[in-house]
Amino acid sequence: MTILLSNAEARRIFLARQGLSAPPGGALDKAGLLRLIHDIGFVQVDSIATVERAHHQILFSRNQTYRRAHLAELLEVDGDLFENWTHDASIIPSAFFRYWKHRFRREEAAIVERWRKWRGEGFESAFDETFERIRNGGAVLSRDLKAAGHQSGGWWNWHPNKTALEYLWRTGKVAIARRENFQKVYDLTERVLPARHHAPDVGHDGFIDWACRSALERLGFATHGEIAAFWDLVTPGEARAWVEAHRAELRPVLVSPADGGRPRAAHAFAGFPEVFGEAPAPPARLRVLSPFDPLIRDRNRTERLFGFSYRIEIFVPGPQRQYGYYVFPLLEGDRLVGRIDMKADRRAGTLAVRRLWWEPKVRASAGRMARLEAELARMAKFTGVESVSYLDGWRGEEHAPR
Repeated sequence: MTILLSNAEARRIFLARQGLSAPPGGALDKAGLLRLIHDIGFVQVDSIATVERAHHQILFSRNQTYRRAHLAELLEVDGDLFENWTHDASIIPSAFFRYWKHRFRREEAAIVERWRKWRGEGFESAFDETFERIRNGGAVLSRDLKAAGHQSGGWWNWHPNKTALEYLWRTGKVAIARRENFQKVYDLTERVLPARHHAPDVGHDGFIDWACRSALERLGFATHGEIAAFWDLVTPGEARAWVEAHRAELRPVLVSPADGGRPRAAHAFAGFPEVFGEAPAPPARLRVLSPFDPLIRDRNRTERLFGFSYRIEIFVPGPQRQYGYYVFPLLEGDRLVGRIDMKADRRAGTLAVRRLWWEPKVRASAGRMARLEAELARMAKFTGVESVSYLDGWRGEEHAPR
């Protein structure tokens, strides 16, 4: 029997699965933070700190009592989280490390083939030397190994040891022990992650089953392509085969899009209470999301479910940007209602709001503006600045352009 999900139901299911339906003011201790990251799957890491680094903002948007020190302890002291790759660099529960071993094996040959095209023959000559340096000499930063006289540049101009460090990290031979001023400090994986996370090894079938099953659990409902893309661990063909093999525990669902168009076919577990019951309503408060929030990572899914078209424009030349360099989506209840361009001016001690856009049909009511101001005040406090400032023309056009 096929279940038809209304658009509102679908949004609430996904919000619940991504940790955005719980009260954001509840006390969050270190164990609770680990559970939160486990439940949403991963937290993307990004170096841009226009307001706050992505991983901190992602967690703060789910719980305003989040403490950065707890994340650092889980990563650098306890070893219960590790940094590696999903679709991008991310913080991942170390309990999942045994599944990442399959990714490492898949990546090894692919990386060598791909990188040889831009580094040239012999680029891997520093791999063994770099590994031995870490094994015998301990943890290193990339700059500790930089070749004398090397001219710095973009990713295409890495010095040989930097290339080696990235390769060793992407293939699981070394891990990130900590960061210093956001620079990675690498050490042998067995010295970073506790032994309990290395075993037992998982066979190929078990790996595929976990990757697909755990992705669908965190999405609530999904196509086989969305299942494959969640962790970026398996191919769409492998996800399709997994769906076919597990029809007995899955149910077909039709998901109504935000534009009122034709429902889209997907799959869900038969036992999911949100899908076959009533999904919890998220808090009504307004929240600022990171551009790298997992709720909006799949831009096509975001547009279908929320009617919200979002693209980050950091690589778009200024005159060609529709909005701005680093614009934050605004979530209110179960709707994405607008976006805001702002920057933490730490020298001036303010969170400077440059522009605000509401989505079409979203009114800038007094209540909504009050909720926005309250959220910006929370953001300012979290970021470590003293106040919120509003630049001339910050209200701009009332609504987002179409």
